[in-house]
Amino acid sequence: MKRFLLGAATAALVAGPAFAAQTHVNLGVALEPPNLDPTAGAAAAIDEIVYQNVLQGLTRIDKNGEVQPSLATSWEISDDGLVYTFHLVEGAKYHDGSDFTADDVKFSYERAMGPDSQNAQKGLFEPIESIEVVDPATLKITLKRPTGNFVYKMGWGDAVILDEASAADTATNPVGTGPFKFGDWAKGASVTLEKNPDYWGEPVALDSVTFKFISDPTAALAALMAGDVDAFPNWPSPETLPQIEADPRFSVVRGSTEGETILSTNNAKPPFDQLKVRQAIAHTLDRQAIIDGALFGSGTPIYTHYPPTGPAFIDLSGLYPHDLDKARELLAEAGFPDGFEATLKLPPPVYARRGGEIVAAQLAEVGIKLEIIPVEWAQWLDQVYKGGDYDLTIVAHTEPDDLQIYTRDNYYFNYEGTEVRALMEQLAAEADEAKRIEIQQAVQTKIAEDAVNGFIHQLGKTVVAKKGLKGLWDNQPTQANDLSEVHWEE
Repeated sequence: MKRFLLGAATAALVAGPAFAAQTHVNLGVALEPPNLDPTAGAAAAIDEIVYQNVLQGLTRIDKNGEVQPSLATSWEISDDGLVYTFHLVEGAKYHDGSDFTADDVKFSYERAMGPDSQNAQKGLFEPIESIEVVDPATLKITLKRPTGNFVYKMGWGDAVILDEASAADTATNPVGTGPFKFGDWAKGASVTLEKNPDYWGEPVALDSVTFKFISDPTAALAALMAGDVDAFPNWPSPETLPQIEADPRFSVVRGSTEGETILSTNNAKPPFDQLKVRQAIAHTLDRQAIIDGALFGSGTPIYTHYPPTGPAFIDLSGLYPHDLDKARELLAEAGFPDGFEATLKLPPPVYARRGGEIVAAQLAEVGIKLEIIPVEWAQWLDQVYKGGDYDLTIVAHTEPDDLQIYTRDNYYFNYEGTEVRALMEQLAAEADEAKRIEIQQAVQTKIAEDAVNGFIHQLGKTVVAKKGLKGLWDNQPTQANDLSEVHWEE
């Protein structure tokens, strides 16, 4: 029997007269979430507000990308890797006063697994064979097969635990067990969270936080300079960073994310169902030019769907180097010597809108003429992500450890990927880390060879904050703005 018992929560933050003077923070974020239920929506903007702040899972992913305890204080894994016994926090309550128990975990997971599930990451729960409530503080989960990263997956925002009594209203009124409770949502403007005075864990320093939705880069700079916003966890205007860095009122920290920014491609729609067409696109993309032009150098070129900072990274830059002549040759072989016309649907983020203009100009050099169609996030989620109604689009996939999306049925890429599915099945059952890395590298290589998407760059993260505001994450190993350590220091 393997036993895992992780440390307690971080120590209380420094308090005192100077600290007590400021207990509210205004955070600027580029996107307003479509709803506030991470178990029923794919938008990263949902997790960026409620994950770990309002809603919690059995485990959590910390600022270093490591698994930590959350509503489960410890767990044991049977020798055959099939049975997980979780020991839960005792005395924790939801924000409405209801008790948190093992029954809530069973309800939440079975809801996510069920036929009516709206969970965007339903596949996380597929390995589960059965869930048994041993007692209110003990839960036993039996898997169909060994799943080496099961505890990590249960730390995603999609696996947060809800109370059955309030789950149906989570989209507009999330009720969780976290250190903050939902306060107010001024549609089109902001979401405010308030400190949970009855939090079961270490209390947070802030009394409240307001997430202000500011999508326009010019407006973001104006809000920062005017003092209307204290910080942006992810600064949306890279061209203004030199100005901000020269201002002694602010600090700037450059970090990384799990966001693979890709030219998502509908593999089922002609002519993108032809490998040679997708290979031609791969040869056409000048990744560094896109990074420099759209993001002023803030990003790292990628050639497959995996972060360059990850332990299984493999350099595939030589597979489809920037080569316009080769691209034209492949298009001619595919039956398009003069190119073709297609559409490019672009969601609101700067990396997509600005990057899309550059991508369109690059593809035009080999005869691929793109009609650019700007769409709002709700449209993108409905038309592209859910409906598969698109040719090309640009989006950053910010989920951690997300190679498994290339195995999903009816996913918006429409990639069959028989070999990748077999490899991912091997990965799911493999516990040896060296072998896991080998399999992950094989998957990266295959999806790159198949040019499933146009892989562009790893999205950077730049934190801009007033001097004295501490505790925001430098990097973003998961879709989160965890506020548990955020405080003012004077």
